[in-house]
Amino acid sequence: MLKFLAAGLALSIAMAATPATAAQASGPSTADARAMLGAIDRIATPEGVDVSQAVEIGGIKQWITVRGKDRRNPILLLVHGGPAAPDMPLRWLFEGPWTDYFTVVQWDQRGAGKTMAINDPAAIAPTLTEERIVADAEELVTYLRRTYGKDKIFVMGHSWGSLIGMRLAQQIPDQLYAYIGVGQIIDTRRSEKLSYDWVLEQAQRDHNAKAVAELESIAPYPETDGTLPLDKINIERKWSVHYGGLSYGHDSYAYLSDAQALSPDYSAADVAAIDAGSALSLPRLLPAMARADFTAVDHLDCPVILFEGRHDYTTVSAVADAWFRRLQAPDKHFVWFENSAHMMFEEEPGKVLVSLVRYALPLAKGAASGRS
Repeated sequence: MLKFLAAGLALSIAMAATPATAAQASGPSTADARAMLGAIDRIATPEGVDVSQAVEIGGIKQWITVRGKDRRNPILLLVHGGPAAPDMPLRWLFEGPWTDYFTVVQWDQRGAGKTMAINDPAAIAPTLTEERIVADAEELVTYLRRTYGKDKIFVMGHSWGSLIGMRLAQQIPDQLYAYIGVGQIIDTRRSEKLSYDWVLEQAQRDHNAKAVAELESIAPYPETDGTLPLDKINIERKWSVHYGGLSYGHDSYAYLSDAQALSPDYSAADVAAIDAGSALSLPRLLPAMARADFTAVDHLDCPVILFEGRHDYTTVSAVADAWFRRLQAPDKHFVWFENSAHMMFEEEPGKVLVSLVRYALPLAKGAASGRS
């Protein structure tokens, strides 16, 4: 949590404070903070849109937010990672400036976050497949185009979401202004091997005997058949996160977990549903992610933009870089984020915004932009 340091207050003022004043001095409650952030974040422009609702997708209710300051702006659908790691509870950290240029759609996938909270887990569990989530995404694209009168939209896939986004780029390129991959999955098996080698080297350099022992205990990693047992990936990720492979310069995810607790979109029950959704989704979706291999894809029929963190050892950026150099597309751009690992939205939010405006926005030739 954020901590604030106040200095120079006179002792007499503190002692004279009434109980109400003293309570106020202690700062707002979490609920108050959520309400304040929600009020700050509210779209107030008459031509804007600010929607938070469950919509029918794939036969179940799935939660979306749709926010932008000018409905004429192009839609940007963010497909979150994980599996089951929604960006919605963190959107207050980075999304606001995007809404000057795009109508931004956050979507909690089946088994994730707020969608998890409003559905029966027993009913959802058998439907947690890559194919079903890709179909959900395609259905959502159709819903957004129809509801907001758009011929095309932007799709931006992050991590696991980049697997879903790549499927959309292959299947419905004519409905996309561009596909934007962030921490792009290309060849999971190759990426995981590079990540493991890197983190073991970091642990050895650090003389971290515990990390070295735990990492050596899961060798070979991945398995010789390419699979990623959940217990093994948990150990690899534990130490990859510790050495900054998820968030550059951070040894844990705690600062972002704390930020989720302040989300104006999420109740405490919704936050709890994140972990429940991960527990439900990971065993069912991890095999599909482990099999992911787009190395044979050398052509896409829509523009492609990749955002890659220089220090990303969650989905190793060197793998995406090598693939991108061979890719043929109507238009393509590769953007390095020099001070990021895997969490670019939070690590370099300014550069994300500038890159979206510079490389993506011009591709929406028929869409008006609310800001120049």
